[in-house]
Amino acid sequence: MAQNGPAIRFEEVYKQFDENQVLKGLNLEVHWGEVTTILGPSGCGKSVTLKHVIGILQADRGRVVVDGYDMNTIKQRDLFGLRKRIGVLFQSAALFDSMNVKENVAFGLRMHTPMSESEIDERVRVCLEQVELPGAEEVMPVDLSGGMRKRAALARAIALSPDIILYDEPTTGLDPHTVNVVGDLILKLQHDLDITSVVVTHDIPLTLRVSDRIALIDKGRVAAVGTPEEIREDAVFKGFVAGQLGAEHGKS
Repeated sequence: MAQNGPAIRFEEVYKQFDENQVLKGLNLEVHWGEVTTILGPSGCGKSVTLKHVIGILQADRGRVVVDGYDMNTIKQRDLFGLRKRIGVLFQSAALFDSMNVKENVAFGLRMHTPMSESEIDERVRVCLEQVELPGAEEVMPVDLSGGMRKRAALARAIALSPDIILYDEPTTGLDPHTVNVVGDLILKLQHDLDITSVVVTHDIPLTLRVSDRIALIDKGRVAAVGTPEEIREDAVFKGFVAGQLGAEHGKS
């Protein structure tokens, strides 16, 4: 993992869908070893921002640089290697319903490593313990609660020992207790694995709890950025908390 410069850098990034300009000159840096949270109202471009990091989308103008790779010009071979180093926790968990928890967590290991079945079994066991879901290997996704599905998906996200984890709305649809559990896990994995995390959310308490730095996006740009202590005093953030920020119609 390269440590020179930021882990992820957005430089004047613009992204448009049909007539809808979602990102409008977004500038943002994500530092190695930190939790950076992208906060903002619905439709402000949060999830669109994440999709640029893994190369699902490319900037219309500007640059997205991930570990030194320009995501607009990256070669397919390098993109494939980079994606193996990025774990993603999708908003919906995105587990394979036809596979049990073990098969879900092992999916990437079987596709991308030469590990033996016994090595895979051990890695799955370790990952499930790390997300506080021990012994759940044989459980089917349909039998998991919403919080357990998130934890199983997180075990899958860390199975390949990523350098970067992207969390897309990790607490959506969860009850308050489970929201706290997810926050605990983000902090635990950050401590245990020494990774770089990007959290996309509209959950203000979670943001203030887990973040090293917070970027508040409004209307396609970073409207405020800073540590939790700094952001609490920012007038734009106070306006967001008070419900005075509103995104234009668009994608999140």
